[in-house]
Amino acid sequence: MTYPFPLSPFPLFPFRSPLKPTMTDEIDIPEKPKRRRGIYLLPNLFTTAGLFSGFYAIIAAINDRFEAAAIAIFIAMILDGLDGRVARLTNTQSAFGTEYDSLSDLVCFGIAPALLMYQWSLSSLIELSNLLGKLGWLAAFIYTAGTALRLARFNTQVGKVDKGYFQGLASPAAAAVMSGFVWLGMDYQWDGSALALPAWLITVSTGLLMVSKFRYHSFKNLDFKGRVPFVTVLIVVMVFVLVSINPPQILFLSFLVYAISGPILTLVQLRKRRAARLSADNQESTTHKS
Repeated sequence: MTYPFPLSPFPLFPFRSPLKPTMTDEIDIPEKPKRRRGIYLLPNLFTTAGLFSGFYAIIAAINDRFEAAAIAIFIAMILDGLDGRVARLTNTQSAFGTEYDSLSDLVCFGIAPALLMYQWSLSSLIELSNLLGKLGWLAAFIYTAGTALRLARFNTQVGKVDKGYFQGLASPAAAAVMSGFVWLGMDYQWDGSALALPAWLITVSTGLLMVSKFRYHSFKNLDFKGRVPFVTVLIVVMVFVLVSINPPQILFLSFLVYAISGPILTLVQLRKRRAARLSADNQESTTHKS
């Protein structure tokens, strides 16, 4: 039997598989949810208020209102502690908030305390000699640069180090030592020019402690959500009462002790590690001899 056309292994009519859609079939692709652009308002409000306090401290220091400037820096410290807590409690952390908080900290705890100390005491060194005058503003610059480096290092170490400890003195604590010293001097009516040497030593030492590798307790392991004993609440009340008796003296001494605790804590831990290493070596030597 002959056919009018040659046989072909392929069908004359295209076969469309229901499993493989062609170009004419419509495929429903789920749309990606659009991300809402914007920033979280609540934590950034506290950051903005802290930035305002730091800027006010700069203006007050320029106008020789040193006590008001010191108090404004302490207010900025309180607001700086609140914005992070509020962000964590309300789950409103963001990369924008982290960067904004760092820039605010540089103004509040870097530029403002350095300018305050310079205006109150370090600027008087120019009256002694030009060299001492340069050393005065260089000390303020060392403190400011130390604050910037401390904040940059902290941002790069988030999630990589133990959150129970700070590496280097925290910038708010360093600012508390600086502004607390000025506030104490104004409270006792001390002349800033007569305290130029202690002011220079405090400025340089706090700036170097911020970029050091000394370990400081961060107190971030405190649980503010859980239940606490009644004695804890009583201790908090007593702390407020103690601070209210003489705020400049108590605050300055408290943060000064905290600044000194870093080198002491680090040395104690190094001695413990060395003692543990020596005891381990002695045990290995005794086991080898036996």
